[in-house]
Amino acid sequence: MSRKAVAVLYEAGDSAKEPRLLGCKENELGLRSFLESKGFKYVVLSDKEKLLDKELPDTEILITTPFHPAYVTAERIAKAPKLKLCVTAGVGSDHIDLHAANKAKITVAEVTGSNVVSVAEHVVMQILALVRNYLPAYTQVIKGEWDVGAIAKDAFDLEGKVVGTVGVGRIGYRVLQRLKPFDCKELLYCDYQPLDAQREAAVGAKRVTFDELIQRCDVITINCPLHDSTRDLFNKEVFDKMKKGTYLVNTARGAIVNRDALVEAVNKGIVRGYAGDVWYPQPAPKDHPWRTMPRHGMTPHYSGTTLDAQKRYADGTKDIIQRYLEGKPQKKEDLIVENGEFINKSYVQPGKV
Repeated sequence: MSRKAVAVLYEAGDSAKEPRLLGCKENELGLRSFLESKGFKYVVLSDKEKLLDKELPDTEILITTPFHPAYVTAERIAKAPKLKLCVTAGVGSDHIDLHAANKAKITVAEVTGSNVVSVAEHVVMQILALVRNYLPAYTQVIKGEWDVGAIAKDAFDLEGKVVGTVGVGRIGYRVLQRLKPFDCKELLYCDYQPLDAQREAAVGAKRVTFDELIQRCDVITINCPLHDSTRDLFNKEVFDKMKKGTYLVNTARGAIVNRDALVEAVNKGIVRGYAGDVWYPQPAPKDHPWRTMPRHGMTPHYSGTTLDAQKRYADGTKDIIQRYLEGKPQKKEDLIVENGEFINKSYVQPGKV
């Protein structure tokens, strides 16, 4: 009986005619010939529920993505006694119950660094879109309107503003690098560990506490992993402490921001504008209140899945599987859990960021 690998990917329809759109169901991460040559049956699904559950009992390798996440719960892991490797084609493995994976001695790996540039660029784009009030201006043009005052009364320069990042890992640091030329008044960061002095000086950033960051910043960008301590990190209590009129951008994970508390903060003007491309759950239901709240710049989760990034994470997924099949060590930076232990410590930080 052949071995089985299962991938859960979004359906792209006509868009899949673009062959570089590797991350969709139709184009299968470009892995079919490779996996079949290794004796695997390769099953590619978009259904994250019944069809996935049907395939799990004899699945050895499970491939998921952050963009169309299949939630690999403890219950699902219990239904998959042959599961040995979970690969995230992209970055961010919070859709997998990592504690349950450890108990089952399943290796969880992701393609670290594959989309950090893509996401950092998206963050800067959305910061500028909010601060410059771009989206309402664009909407005016589409509607055939012309009211400069209505746009300009809420448009600002980024120069001279205090900007901070929650989390200063591979993405957060690149965001700071890209913001430095804008001559912001200050660039701040909070993280459980400081940057080394050389990297900190290179971007001109200062480390502060989380409370100081939310009280001082004009713009906040969230670039930390989702784990037990960051889930609902931005809740009503935090919004009530924030500087009134702050812009907030979240390309990390939707569940870091409390859904209803954010809507209330936007309506009160505590948050002047919110943007990002991460939701919980994903895909976001049609009645998700972030879709219709005022002054938002939300997009579907695509910041880390540009065509350039897709090539990187498809290649990285193949490399992880190749190493697994050949019994070679995985790249340490790609490992989340292995042999019942957390390798990537960012998923198990104590306390809030």
